[in-house]
Amino acid sequence: MPKQEIILGIDPGFGRVGYGIIERVSDGREWKAVGFGCIETSPKKSFVERISEIHEELEKIIKKYKPTRMAVEELFFFSNVKTAIEVGQARGVILLTGVENKLPIDEFTPLQVKQAITGYGRAEKDQMQKMVAVVLGL
Repeated sequence: MPKQEIILGIDPGFGRVGYGIIERVSDGREWKAVGFGCIETSPKKSFVERISEIHEELEKIIKKYKPTRMAVEELFFFSNVKTAIEVGQARGVILLTGVENKLPIDEFTPLQVKQAITGYGRAEKDQMQKMVAVVLGL
């Protein structure tokens, strides 16, 4: 029997950080959804307070689900440089939180994620949602 594997997947941001936890089941070829959600920070708070909140909430998620590895989406394209820098800094906090918790970290571009899930690297969000639901039995 394969060893237990629990993956924490992260879609980084600073206003919203999406996350999902999946676990390998049965013979090791199937996955099930264990948990998912969104860390939302208030635009009324300072940027430093917001990334601190991301760190704290991510620590709680890691303690609760005890993942064995982390997958983080790489930044792909931003038309707004200020937003790209802020998301990049939040992503750094996310990566550091994973490292502090001794999690191996895999990084994927949005194109790689779409290709793996739907077989098409330019898939739309609704196509992604449908395929994730099918794969995870949601």
